[in-house]
Amino acid sequence: MQLSFIDDYCMAKKGVEATLPFGPDTLVYKVMGKAFLLTGIETTVLSFNVKCNPDKAIELREQYDCVLPGYHMNKTHWNTIKCNENVSISLIKQWIDDSYELVVLGLTKAQKTTLSTL
Repeated sequence: MQLSFIDDYCMAKKGVEATLPFGPDTLVYKVMGKAFLLTGIETTVLSFNVKCNPDKAIELREQYDCVLPGYHMNKTHWNTIKCNENVSISLIKQWIDDSYELVVLGLTKAQKTTLSTL
């Protein structure tokens, strides 16, 4: 798995921007200014943080070795995904989609209206 896959997949979503608010090493993908995925740019093993429903976050950590509590994040709401041969691309896409949808659900009505017009 390459960072270019994560970048292409995230940037194809409506209203997404890629930012570097923490410096040149951490890429943050946001929808309407709200983060839904963070990843290191220069890492030997690709990993990324995604937002997750708290109950689901625990369930995923118990079910998959590649899912850990969110590194440098609120561990109740964020998971870190270590991309290795044990995790399928379809699961990675699902976890990214879930994070994006969770953030969109939390947007204000005005932000949702703006997003729908993009």
